[in-house]
Amino acid sequence: MTQPQTVRPMGFELPTGNDPVSIRKRIEAMEMLLERSFRIPGVNVPVGLDAVVGLIPVVGDIIAAAMGAYIVWEARNLDMPKWKLLRMAGNVAMDTALGSVPVAGDLFDFLFRSNTRNLRIVKKHLDKHHPATRVIEG
Repeated sequence: MTQPQTVRPMGFELPTGNDPVSIRKRIEAMEMLLERSFRIPGVNVPVGLDAVVGLIPVVGDIIAAAMGAYIVWEARNLDMPKWKLLRMAGNVAMDTALGSVPVAGDLFDFLFRSNTRNLRIVKKHLDKHHPATRVIEG
């Protein structure tokens, strides 16, 4: 079996294969980028691109939805059941719809974290159907 190739943008490993381990790593990296990229100084709360880009009226919410849809697309590559994919798409749609409301939507983006919810759905599926992808988190 050949090892999947990896790309190292910005100092971390990003595999390019279609195997469950590679897909899991890409989804985890996208969730980290969208939900926990940096911390707000003084408050020490993690924030990601989803909340920041969502501050830009209209275009920001479309960009955030496209990045969230990438996670759903990667989950589709894992042959996840349609009901799980629909649930994930619903999370992204809810985040987009409610996030587009001025001011209150930005707070909702900050609190709802649809990408983290979707990562949890993917991890649960992978742990059950592809146990070799499990990683000990520390």
